[in-house]
Parts: sequence; structure tokens; C-alpha cells
Amino acid sequence: MSWELSKVPLPKEHKAAVCIWDDLDVTTTEAILGAAGDRDEIQRQLIEIYDLADNKQNKRSAILLDLYYFTIQFALERGFSKEQTSSFFSIVKKTHEVCIETPFGNLEQCFNYFKELVLCHAVKRPPWSISLFNPEEVKAVTEYVVNTYFRHFKLYKYAFTPVVRLDLAINYVGLPDTPEPEEAADVAGEEEPVTVPETETEGAVQEELGETEHVWIVQRLDSTDCTYLYVPQYEWPYLCSLNFRDFEVSS
Repeated sequence: MSWELSKVPLPKEHKAAVCIWDDLDVTTTEAILGAAGDRDEIQRQLIEIYDLADNKQNKRSAILLDLYYFTIQFALERGFSKEQTSSFFSIVKKTHEVCIETPFGNLEQCFNYFKELVLCHAVKRPPWSISLFNPEEVKAVTEYVVNTYFRHFKLYKYAFTPVVRLDLAINYVGLPDTPEPEEAADVAGEEEPVTVPETETEGAVQEELGETEHVWIVQRLDSTDCTYLYVPQYEWPYLCSLNFRDFEVSS
């Protein structure tokens, strides 16, 4: 998927509000609480409500189903009322929606939004907030979401947001345009290779090594009576089966 930069949502702040019954109405919440202990039945209801029937093939649907189910399971373990269960479910769901609304990093905005959502359901200040969770329950909810959702924040973002790739081109004012790669290859192919005459190469070697043309280097092998003669003007040394004393080193 390729997006134009103007179409990629950027991180932004969100204003929290009371969200009781927003995602789970009274009837649905009562049905889910009535199925406590029956994982298959709770998952069946969540699949039906949020159209997650493809969770066996679609990994995103499978992740959402697990997120929603374990949120309900935590509410059941804590003995939350139907109002608390619905509100807690919406808090987690809305936090997740803010997380995946942009492929860019928005951990700070997302966590601030989560804290405000919790406060909206922990302080009696109608109509902006209601006293639904006591301080102990607020602590339990915060610890659960931090240790489960925010601990895997980047994994959720990776799974639910597209990868953004930046192609950057720089134009320098006043300089000639850089040729395209194909044109540069053609120009390079037309250039003739520079060759160095053999005479120059040989002269440089002779100058570096000195006048070795008439010098014979004799190396005697200690283990045998044979001697290798290394003659510079030949490629390979000559093997001679003569004693070392039979040779003279002359220049």
C-alpha cells in the first residue's frame, strides 16, 4: 500500500469523554456476563458483534478477538458490574483505536488519552465524568492495561498500521542535473580504458629492484645436494643437481 504524505494521519491529541454503553450496550453486556466461565460463548458473541468471523485466516481479527476477550475476562475476574465492564471495554477499545490511527509513533498521546479516559470514570463531576471506579479499581485497571497493552504497544502498531517509506530527492540550485543511472552507465561504457605500455612497466620494475639482470641468486637446500637457481629473467628457477661449491656468484 502506498500513501501520499498528505494522506498519512499524523499523531494528535484526543479529548476523553464518558464512554459507558458506547461499545457494549446493556443487553450485550448482560449476555456476556451471563456466559462467565464459557470462553467459547464469550468469543462467539464478540465475533458476532465485531465481525471477526475470519479470525482463523486474518491475523488482525485474531489479535482483536484476543484483546477483547481478555479485557472481558479481566472484568469478570475483578467482579466488575455491567456498567464497569462496558466502560472498561470501551476504554481499552478506544485506546487501541488511537494507537493504530497513525503509523507514526504516538505513545505519549495514546497514554495521555488512556489516563484521561480512566479519570472520566473515576471522578464524580457530571456531565464530564462519573464516579464508576474507586481508587483501588483505578490502580488495577491501569496496571492491567500498562502490563498487557502498552507493554506490546509497538507490536500492535506494527500489526495494524501500514509501513511508511520516505523517498527523498535533493536538488542543488546552480549545479547541473545529475544524469539518470542509465545515461551514466552509457557514458561510462564509452570511455576507453587507459593502458600502460609494457616498456614503462618493465622500466619501473627495473628501477625499483636495481640492476638484477645479470645477477644470479643461489639458494642451497640444506636437506639435499641440489640447488635452485633463481634467475630474474626467467619465470621459474632451474633445478640443478650440483653441489653448492661448484657455483660461483657473479655479477
